[in-house]
Amino acid sequence: MKFLGKPRTQTAAFLPLCLLFLKILQPGHSHLYGNRYAGDKVIRLIPNTEEEANALKKIYHQLKVDLWQPSSISYVSKGAVTDVHIPQNGSQALLAFLQDANIQYKILIEDLQYTLEKTSSLRTQRNRRYLSGYNYEVYHSLEQIQNWMYHLNKTHPGLIHMFSIGKSYEGRSLYVLKLGRKSRTYKRAVWIDCGIHAREWIGPAFCQWFVKEALLTYKSDPTMRKMLNHLYFYIMPVFNVDGYHFSWTSDRFWRKTRSRSSRFRCRGVDANRNWKVKWCDEGASMHPCDDTYCGPFPESEPEVKAVATFLRKHRKHIRAYLSFHAYAQMLLYPYSYKYATIPNFSCVESAAYKAVNALRSVYGVQYRYGPASSTLYVSSGSSMDWAYKNGIPYTFAFELRDTGHFGFLLPEMLIKPTCTETMLAVKNITMHLLKKCP
Repeated sequence: MKFLGKPRTQTAAFLPLCLLFLKILQPGHSHLYGNRYAGDKVIRLIPNTEEEANALKKIYHQLKVDLWQPSSISYVSKGAVTDVHIPQNGSQALLAFLQDANIQYKILIEDLQYTLEKTSSLRTQRNRRYLSGYNYEVYHSLEQIQNWMYHLNKTHPGLIHMFSIGKSYEGRSLYVLKLGRKSRTYKRAVWIDCGIHAREWIGPAFCQWFVKEALLTYKSDPTMRKMLNHLYFYIMPVFNVDGYHFSWTSDRFWRKTRSRSSRFRCRGVDANRNWKVKWCDEGASMHPCDDTYCGPFPESEPEVKAVATFLRKHRKHIRAYLSFHAYAQMLLYPYSYKYATIPNFSCVESAAYKAVNALRSVYGVQYRYGPASSTLYVSSGSSMDWAYKNGIPYTFAFELRDTGHFGFLLPEMLIKPTCTETMLAVKNITMHLLKKCP
């Protein structure tokens, strides 16, 4: 992570404090995260030539920017969109440089603090305490999500079983919900995880939405009934629990885990570059301060190790792996680490094509789909490639809304439409596996 100024080390005590201040302050002046993003901008650039791309790489390095798109400076190239979050003290220098170099740019977010406060949940604690009225159209903190999981485990014993697969670096439980009609017969399973990257809040929101829809429509929707009767779903609403918690209390744009190394001051590893498949090759960084740091060794992160161990143990019956990220509006499948065609390409490709069409049918939202390497960029050590290499034949990664207008700050009013359309895509993929792809 490129620290923008000094990293803050606030604890969970920040939340009640924050809420106390909210009562005192006028709405819109809640000063979330200690006002640390006041005057920060998010700027979109598309270099027209390799020279421009190289110049951008250089200045990004000097100004220590926080890249939103792509995830690493090494991906900045001719014709590729780059969205960059720049602190107030660096934005003047960057804008002057762009005007000088005659590089086209567009300011996506004029004042990040203002946008954050406009779109944030911490401002209003709308009926979040009561699980019976749990609001799926707002973002929830880690504690709220875990309480929600306990609640469902108690109230839906016939369809839900909650368990822990281990502990995070900071000692938090890594909870998974096993969803499906209990049966004595052998059942195949689908693994779904959300929130590998802490700042991508729409991911965990979708995981919760999926569970809600399954429970609500099991009796009335024949497709859902078939899914839950024939399959188990292992759902991990928050993969990177420490990072997600940190993104609520200290740094909204934190991406990595929160592990610490004795040798470096920078914390955390990119949990989607830490898997044992072409580990730390192209598209991953060996530098601990980078957002795409691959870690000291594969599965160095307890969160990654716990999930990998669980998937290895159950690989015989887990037939699909789905991971939810943001933002780009894409549906990706292997490979990520190389330009090559997977053996079961035709089945996976046709599932992706149908899923994207189903998604578009609701609000007309366009998703690109294809192999991750050519559709997005080459990256090594990803969970999707690892799952595929370890015998799970249908592995997909979703990059949910949007394409950069809000970036990681997707407003809560867009949770419902995003989850509604994504739900269709997921049901489509699942039914495709049940019907067509053995």
